[in-house]
Amino acid sequence: MPSPLTRDDRDGFNASGTFVREHGGPIFVGQVPDSHPAVYFGSVTANTMALTVELTDTREVIGMFTLVRNSPGRVVKCLLPLSR
Repeated sequence: MPSPLTRDDRDGFNASGTFVREHGGPIFVGQVPDSHPAVYFGSVTANTMALTVELTDTREVIGMFTLVRNSPGRVVKCLLPLSR
C-alpha cells in the first residue's frame, strides 16, 4: 500500500495497493512477479483488526484475517524437501 491506512468515523478502512503471489522455490533473475491490483479493507476495534484482501482485477478474495496488536503473527511458508 502506498500510504498509511486511515480509519473512517466507524473505525473502518479501505485502501488500494498491490498483492504479489509468492511460490515455492527460487526466484529467478528477470522473473516477473505475479502481482495484482488489490483492495485492503476492514475495521479496527480496540486492539483487533479485521482485514480482507481482494484482487480488483479478478474479484478473488485472497483471505479474511484477524490481527491482534502486540500478538506474534503466524506466517507459514510451505517448503518441500530437496530430492536427492
